[in-house]
Formats: sequence, C-alpha cells, structure tokens
Amino acid sequence: MSAPELHKHEQFHSRFLRNQRDFIVYLPPGYHDQPHRRFPVLYMHDGQNLFDGATSFVPGMDWHVGHTADDFILTGAVQPIIIVGIYNVGKVRILEYTPTKAPRLGGGRADRYAKFLMQEVMPFVEREYRALSDPRVTGMGGSSLGGLLSLYLGLKHPQAFGRLAALSPSLWWNQRVIHRFTAAAPVEPRPRIWLDIGTNEGPRIVQEVEQFRDILLQKGWQLGKDLYYQRVEGAEHNEAAWAQRVGPFLQFLYPAAESTV
Repeated sequence: MSAPELHKHEQFHSRFLRNQRDFIVYLPPGYHDQPHRRFPVLYMHDGQNLFDGATSFVPGMDWHVGHTADDFILTGAVQPIIIVGIYNVGKVRILEYTPTKAPRLGGGRADRYAKFLMQEVMPFVEREYRALSDPRVTGMGGSSLGGLLSLYLGLKHPQAFGRLAALSPSLWWNQRVIHRFTAAAPVEPRPRIWLDIGTNEGPRIVQEVEQFRDILLQKGWQLGKDLYYQRVEGAEHNEAAWAQRVGPFLQFLYPAAESTV
C-alpha cells in the first residue's frame, strides 16, 4: 500500500500565541488528478499524534489518520478531504486548549488559539492548497483536551465550523464549564458533531459525556442526524483507542454520499 501524501510545514509562527509550531497537511487520493476541484478541510489538534508514530506522544503510537483516510476514501466510504494536523507546543498545551483558567491548573487561552487557527492557519492552508472555504464542510477535531477545544471553538464559532469530532473530550475541565457554556450558547447554524467516550477512561467520565450529549439533544441536535454518540466498551484514554475511531468519525462527518465535486 502506498504511503499517504503528507506535507509538513515547520516552525509556523503565530503572532497571537507568540510561538511557533509545525503542522502536517494530508492530501487525499486523487488530489492531483482533479486540478480544478476544491476539498473540504478538517483541522485537528495534537497533530504530532495523528500521522507518525515517530513524533507521537507515546513513541510508536499514532492515530494512523493518513492510512485510514486513504482506505476510507479509496473504498468510497468517505469523500476526499484535506486534513491538517496542528502540533501542540508541549508545555503550553493545557494553556492553549482550555476555554477558562482553572484553579491550580491554569489554562484559558482557547480564544487566542481560535485567532491563531482562524486568522493564521486557515488562510495559509486556503492559499497553499485547493481548500474549499465553505464553513459548512470545514471541520475541527481532537481528543482529550483537543476534544474539549474542538467543542468549545466549534460551538462558539458555528459560522466557521460545520463539522466537529470530539473523541474522549475532557469535559471535566474547570467543573464542567463546557456544559454551562453550551447550555447558554446560541449555536446557529448547528454543526454536525461526533462525540464518543471509552468505558475504561475513569470514574464518572461516561456520565459527564452523556450529560453533555443530553444538553445538545435539549438544544435541538438529533442522534443519528447531526449528532453521533458512541460509548466504546473497554476503550481507554489513549492513541490506540482513538485510532480505532478515525474511520467511523470521518464517515459520519464526511460521508461520500454528500460529496460535492
């Protein structure tokens, strides 16, 4: 099997976050054969864990996003999309991925991270690649704090992101502030959301995620339509578990059936 096509951009500087980081751009099979076609873009956090075991948090353990996306696109289950894996910057990950400052843990820079993503990364990707800049098919996703970040930014900026993937999101952050934020937020239009949690991720975690699911249902999301919830029996909080869910979440967010050429 041929390797996925990945392009690495190194030391991309952010004036909003005052630091730099790498990111990787995955191009779908057929990208070069259709020079006039533009492709939806999915932006993902913790980019070093997505494509390459050599750069991932646990050496050798990555999400295999490139291989899985290739497989699902080539078999006709998922429409061709561009995936951008934005690296975290180690020490400041908690700071950048959280919506509020929590006692003892700090954090609270997610709104600044949103400016980095929306005003720096996205315009760059749309300039350099044939990206479809339609917000309805622009996605964002991640796991753990990256899942929390995706939900917070996606529900705060629904006019910019129409597809969200939150794998094992850290909804516990700052006494479940995301529950209160979501219950109060006027979300229009409603993004399509993939939400999941493993049963072996710790006590009360499943309960917190199901409470969050119920908040979305009260606000008008419909299971199986614009919300998919999965409780994964026996799954832990790690890269290996999330790798198993890449194909399914891509298929829910970007089914080939609704592909636009």
